[in-house]
Amino acid sequence: MTIERRLKPQINVDLTPLIDIVFQLVIFFMISSTFKTAPGIELMLPDSGTATTITITEMSIVAVSEDEVYVNKIRTTAAGAETVVKAELEGRTAADVQAVLEAGAEAPYQLVVTLLDALRMNGIDSVGLSTRSPGKVAP
Repeated sequence: MTIERRLKPQINVDLTPLIDIVFQLVIFFMISSTFKTAPGIELMLPDSGTATTITITEMSIVAVSEDEVYVNKIRTTAAGAETVVKAELEGRTAADVQAVLEAGAEAPYQLVVTLLDALRMNGIDSVGLSTRSPGKVAP
């Protein structure tokens, strides 16, 4: 007498579609996330009663001291700022570029004027000065 055995079906969970979905979600969040564009320097900005918020800027200049100036996250000095601005403008029309200059309240006025001159020598006339609203506590 022969006994027939029935094969039990093997149940396997296919994880390939799950991995594909998770990978697509990771890519989506990496692309849609926005990151802080400033180089991470805390500045005590001066007060201004007429300050307005600018959401999109094409060139950001952060002045910490004469020896530490950031042009779009590229560290340079006040004397070398003109060269870095010229390099950043490669392939763009200077008249279409808007710049925002951030300098601490304790920054020397000559530093701000030097950076404004560096921008204007490269044809950038649209320059905004970053300030904070009165009564707003610095981060």
